[in-house]
Amino acid sequence: MVQAILHCIDKLSEKSFLHLKKFAVIVAAGTGVRMGNAIPKQFLLINHKPILWYTLNTFLDAYDDMQIILVLHKDHLDKGKEIVDSFHASDRITITSGGETRFHSVKNGLQFVTNPSVVFVHDGVRCLASAALIHHCYEEAVKKGNAIPSVKPVDSLRIENSDGNTIVDRSKIHIIQTPQTFQSAIIKPAFDQPYQTYFTDEASVVEKTGVKINLIEGELTNIKITQPIDLVIAETLLGIRYEL
Repeated sequence: MVQAILHCIDKLSEKSFLHLKKFAVIVAAGTGVRMGNAIPKQFLLINHKPILWYTLNTFLDAYDDMQIILVLHKDHLDKGKEIVDSFHASDRITITSGGETRFHSVKNGLQFVTNPSVVFVHDGVRCLASAALIHHCYEEAVKKGNAIPSVKPVDSLRIENSDGNTIVDRSKIHIIQTPQTFQSAIIKPAFDQPYQTYFTDEASVVEKTGVKINLIEGELTNIKITQPIDLVIAETLLGIRYEL
C-alpha cells in the first residue's frame, strides 16, 4: 500500500501541489481533567477569549483557503458553535463530534476532507502556534508527504528500567508537537487501519503503514495548555501577539 501511495505522490508535480486544498482538523474533544477545572481547558478564557478562539483564528489567518474541521465532545458542540459564530469566516469551519480516543476523533474529522489536499491535525489547546509554523508544515508536507514539528529537550533526561533508572542521550530525543501535517493520500488511508493503543498521535498512525516520518523544527512557544502554569505563559505571549 505504501509503494502505491508514494507512486501516486511522485506522479504529481510540485506545481500541482500549490493548488492543493488545505484542511485543518482541530481536535478539541478533551475534558481537561488535568487542569482541575470544571470547564474543559479549550473553553477557558485568556484575555476575555476562549483558548480555542485563538487556535481557530491562527489557522483562519494563515491561509485564505484554509478549511477547518473542529472536533468537539458531543456535550460541548453548542459551546463550540458560539465560538465559531464569532468569526466572520465561520463558513470555513465545520463542527463534528469526537470519538472514544484521539484516533477516533481525528478519523471522524477526516471524513470531511476531500482529495487532493494537505491536512493539518492540531491540538485545540495549542493556541500559541504561529502562522509561520503552519506555512512551514505545509511546504514540507508538499515536498516530503508529511511534516511533524518537534523541539529538542533542554533538561537532562533519565529513563526507568529494572535496575532503577539511567541517563538518556537528549540529543537524540524529540518532543513532538502539532500541527502534524500530511498529504491526504497518506493520512486518510492510514486511518482506515484498526486502532492500536500506541496510536498516541497521527505520526504513529501513519508510520504504522510504512511511511517515513519527516521531523521539522517546531517552536518552543508552541506549548499545549495542560497545567495551570501554562495559562499564565499563554496569557503573556498572546497579550504580546495581539497587543492586549
